[in-house]
This record gives sequence, C-alpha cells and structure tokens, in this order.
Amino acid sequence: MDYDPKKLISESFKINGISDEECRSIFFGWVLDFDSRIDINLAIKTLHEKYSLSNPTHPMTSVLLEGLSVGYRAKRRKRDKRTLT
Repeated sequence: MDYDPKKLISESFKINGISDEECRSIFFGWVLDFDSRIDINLAIKTLHEKYSLSNPTHPMTSVLLEGLSVGYRAKRRKRDKRTLT
C-alpha cells in the first residue's frame, strides 16, 4: 500500500538542508490529507521503517518518530444531535 500517494514524505527526504520546522509542516499537511479509513499509525511506522535506515540523521526521520510516539486516532464524523430522533 502506498501511504504517501502525493510523495510529500518521500520528497522531503530529497531536500538538502530542510529544517525540523519544515519537516513538521510537511508532516502536518500529510496527516491532514490522510485517508481516515487507513490506519495512520501503521502508515507512519511503515514510512519510518522505509526511510530511517538510509536517512538516520534527516529531520523527517525524527518527525516520523515523534509521530509514532503520539499515537493518532482515526478521524470521526460528528453527528448533528438535531437530526437524531
């Protein structure tokens, strides 16, 4: 499964001199655009495993690791109480 369809994460690893803040911004955009039907924690873990060995000192590696430590919950739709009968 392709957990990075827009290549936001993979492209960040190609940017020389990218900062922690820029990586966090890219990661945040990736999270916001992520399909809620897919396990985001598994996706983060998979991407970290894919890139961390070949890029151990890259800021995105650290950001992915931080993302793993947070543990995200799936987005849920809010129900409108007025429509319930």
